[in-house]
Order: sequence, then C-alpha cells, then structure tokens
Amino acid sequence: QVQLVESGGGLVQAGDSLRLSCAASGRTFSVYSMGWFRQAPGKEREFVGRINWKSGSIDYADFVKGRFTISRDNAKNTVYLQMNSLKPEDTAVYYCAARPFRVAPASSYEYDYWGRGTQVTVSS
Repeated sequence: QVQLVESGGGLVQAGDSLRLSCAASGRTFSVYSMGWFRQAPGKEREFVGRINWKSGSIDYADFVKGRFTISRDNAKNTVYLQMNSLKPEDTAVYYCAARPFRVAPASSYEYDYWGRGTQVTVSS
C-alpha cells in the first residue's frame, strides 16, 4: 500500500508557473505508474498526464501539452507536475494517483491509490 500527499498548490496569476509535488510513502515507489488528474468545481475529474513505471513514458492531455511537464524522482519517492503558462481554466484541485506494476491509464477508475489533492487557483 502507498500513501500519496500532494503539495505546491496556491493562488497565482495567469501566465505564472507552479510545481506540484506528490510524495509517496513506502520503499517501492519505482514500481508505481503515476497519474495526475484535476477536478474543477461542478465538473468531473479529468486526466492531466501520466508517467509509466517501467518505460518511463509520459503523455499528457491535449489541453496541457507544451505547458505542463511530469517528472519523477524515485530516490525521493516523488512525482512532479511542472505547470507553466497557467490559465484561469486550469483552476482546480489537482490529484496524483498510483497504480502498481501496470501502465498508467488515462481513466481515473483504474488507479489504486489517491492523494487528497492540492488546490490551484489561477486569477485572470
């Protein structure tokens, strides 16, 4: 089992950057594929991006391509979401999720573990 804790959210202006972190407990972080999701008020949770545990392959939702970057540091049991050129429509609670020994899906239903989220608010 793994516990996930997101941090790094906050209130920023449009065009600013933030880096979110997702720290995982346990000693086997490297076997987890990780996903980032977000949920805005009144909307469903949506896929932002993912990084696979074995290949390290990464991909993103179209609406963040070129602005957001996912990385991971297995030595620190942490995955990051670097967000640049933030827009007001990026305002949401951002969650990380983990799935062991399998590829990271885009569907939120297929993840085994979730953090509690961190709020990102982008003002215009």
